[in-house]
Amino acid sequence: MTTTRKSPSKKQRALEILHRLKHLYPDATCSLNYSTPVQLLVATILSAQCTDERVNQVTPALFSRFPDAASLANADLDELENLVRSTGFYRNKSKNIQAACRMIVTDFDSVVPNQMEHLLKLPGVARKTANVVLAHAYGINAGVTVDTHVKRLSQRLGLTKYSEPVKIEQDLMKLLPQADWENWSIRLIYHGRAVCKARSPACAACELADLCPTAHKVMTIG
Repeated sequence: MTTTRKSPSKKQRALEILHRLKHLYPDATCSLNYSTPVQLLVATILSAQCTDERVNQVTPALFSRFPDAASLANADLDELENLVRSTGFYRNKSKNIQAACRMIVTDFDSVVPNQMEHLLKLPGVARKTANVVLAHAYGINAGVTVDTHVKRLSQRLGLTKYSEPVKIEQDLMKLLPQADWENWSIRLIYHGRAVCKARSPACAACELADLCPTAHKVMTIG
């Protein structure tokens, strides 16, 4: 009698992918440079539509001039814009950074809040930024950070059918242990940069290929 091997469930695949990612990128961590929670908040806001590498080129001068929430809240806006200009969308980013820091000073005693609902009140802060700050500044896994890499790879890996970051996050939170929510994001980002790139994913060299329906299709066609 022939037995048919049962395919792993979506959750089983997600857990195996996580296991392999931990092995592939054991030292992966947030690639933004910062010293304090407010600096991480600012760097994460600047990273929207910009590479972490570029942000890290900008923030030394920025944080030397404006190291904390109070100084950023009272900064000359033109000077702030000039310091972050190369990160793109610099006017909107500068406005949000200053407004967020003013709220931190006036509403939170100059301390970046460590609760999701409070962080989301800050101008320019959505769940992606809040998740990064909570995880890396406070060690709190409140959700799964969904950036462009996490979105692309989670879709390719067949773990979500959605394109909206909030819905992708909800899918991933159901599949992964809470303690590993940020582990997943950071390591998937590393894998997205190194292997599963947007335009030319290296499926043949990918150690997740046997768990990835997209890689199976690409290599079959190829």
